[in-house]
Amino acid sequence: MHLAGQVVAERYVAGAPAMVVAPLVDLCSRPDGPRDRQLLLGAEVAVFEDRAGWSFVQAADGYVGYLRSEMLADVAAPSHFVGSIATHAYADEDFRSPDLHYLSFGARVTVLDERRKFFETNVGFVPKSHLRGLERPFSDPATVAQLHFGVPYLWGGNSTRGIDCSGLIAAGLRACDIACPADSDMQQQELGQPFEGGYQRGDLLFWQGHVGMMVDPETLIHANAHHMATAYEPADRAILRIAAQGDGPVIARRRL
Repeated sequence: MHLAGQVVAERYVAGAPAMVVAPLVDLCSRPDGPRDRQLLLGAEVAVFEDRAGWSFVQAADGYVGYLRSEMLADVAAPSHFVGSIATHAYADEDFRSPDLHYLSFGARVTVLDERRKFFETNVGFVPKSHLRGLERPFSDPATVAQLHFGVPYLWGGNSTRGIDCSGLIAAGLRACDIACPADSDMQQQELGQPFEGGYQRGDLLFWQGHVGMMVDPETLIHANAHHMATAYEPADRAILRIAAQGDGPVIARRRL
């Protein structure tokens, strides 16, 4: 019912709440289709259909798509998120024990018990220094973006295994408990306010189909296919390069 007017369908139903229980899943345009976006462990979704092993879901940011039904379970109550670039969940409170999962920055877990150097969580033992309580969000989106420096570029990526331009912005804002749409065109419409004059840390620059964030008055950080990574680039140079390669000028500047 929530998607009525947004998605064409023969009928509309109320979505059933569920949670992603795999470290990282692709949200696809159709069953077995290409990746549109990705969801991390602990992400909550509304399930509108479950058919032939595929669930049609809507993520918290409004994005819709299909993912494997086996990647979902009943909603739990995450208490912490991965606040380092990545971590591992281990079988025991010992870094020599088998590693069970690679967890990207932003993945959400439920802490069950506290040990000397590890938290016991719903997916294994995670180093305490790698987790932050949900009540302790980051305060600076640019700091989070910089944490992703060097992460490989991946179209539709939302993790430290691979990320794209809008995924980087979403990671930075959501870690600061700021709502953020998934795609750059929606980010341009919904984030911040237009501004004139010089740049400051956290400002967003938008091109058609691309976005980056300023880390200081001269330097942009962005996940881009030119570097095939999250990279720093002088903003003036990026503007000239992107125009020269045929992707047009900056179409919007937004201040958070």
